Amino acid sequence: MQEKEIVQLIDAQPERHSLAREFYTDPDIYERDIERIYLRAWLYAGHESEIPEPGNWFLFELAGESVIVARGLDGEIRAMLNVCRHRGSRICLERSGCAKRLICRYHGWTYDLEGNLVGASRMNPDFDKSAVRLGRVHVESLDGLIFVNLADQPADFGAVREGLADCLRPYGLAGAKVAHRQTYPIAANWKLAVENYSECYHCAPAHPEYSRGHSLAHHGQRSGKLLDAVMARAEACGLSDRTVTRMFLKAPGFGADFGYERYPLIRQHLTGSDDGRPVAPLLGSIRDYDGGATDLQVGPVTFGLMYCDHVVLYRFTPVTIDQSECDITWLVRGDAVEGQDYDRDRLTWLWDVTTHADKRIIEHNQQGVNSRYYEPGPLSAMENFAWSFLSWYLRLMQADSKKDTAREES
Repeated sequence: MQEKEIVQLIDAQPERHSLAREFYTDPDIYERDIERIYLRAWLYAGHESEIPEPGNWFLFELAGESVIVARGLDGEIRAMLNVCRHRGSRICLERSGCAKRLICRYHGWTYDLEGNLVGASRMNPDFDKSAVRLGRVHVESLDGLIFVNLADQPADFGAVREGLADCLRPYGLAGAKVAHRQTYPIAANWKLAVENYSECYHCAPAHPEYSRGHSLAHHGQRSGKLLDAVMARAEACGLSDRTVTRMFLKAPGFGADFGYERYPLIRQHLTGSDDGRPVAPLLGSIRDYDGGATDLQVGPVTFGLMYCDHVVLYRFTPVTIDQSECDITWLVRGDAVEGQDYDRDRLTWLWDVTTHADKRIIEHNQQGVNSRYYEPGPLSAMENFAWSFLSWYLRLMQADSKKDTAREES
């Protein structure tokens, strides 16, 4: 699809409607999604507890790209492209590992944990190893959460760190640990997965387990007397008594967007579990349950649900045009002992059962969108946040496409 056609498609988009079929099925649009969003935004890669010691590393992968996130011998965390500078082979082949050197098994080229080439046998005498290093990827840590950015000049992450400081401080996530991490493959375009997460219009009919404890499933309630009661208890419980309206995708730099918002739990639920009862020790400096939860967002595709005793992080990643992944990380207090302080199955039950249901919903959505008879439908009042995402996406694609069209015509 040519740039002019994409601009025409965007211009024809009805206000507060789902997107046209081509946005989920056209390969040219998909490639633009990767280049203009995923290769420019700050993306959650993992938690520092996953690489606690020097030499520990793990892979972050999306749409055919692979990044090595490693803790160096100096303790610093770095991110490098998993592409050998010899003939391009993948270097790290497992999902994670520990080593003082990164060795490409194709021809033996060897790199240190800073990405410098330190070994390459039988090269010409004039070959200069010091001039060769793995491609660098920008990396930032937010209270133990590791974010990477593949752009040459990414947006300043400082705005995110400053904007979320008050929200994150009580949870002590730098001292948390990963209790469980799971990847859910979804046979659908990545945008359908993000749209589904961004609205709770479907929660009551599709997620009875979630709906019995979360007010968002019922008319999107975020305010009112229930929230007032939560916020009145917040400070005494060691939580912030501030609630911030979502600032989704309005940051001055692309991909450095953030937002958080408190909302009440219902029916005496204290946390996100099968019965609403605690599933792990209280996090950080939190002293008691205030009856609420916090929605969190960093960048366009990383979301979090923060309860007083655990945090659930969601990341949506494209694999191909009609295949994506939902990666979920469950965080608990760093000194919590599995089997003693928490039961993994009970900890993960709610969002595992919910995500399996979402997987089915999203895949059925893709199947319907694939129909030649599909037409964009109107959004409900409970899909405001989904429309915020879609309208942001359209503005971004329109601006970039018009720039490209102008260059082509000049």
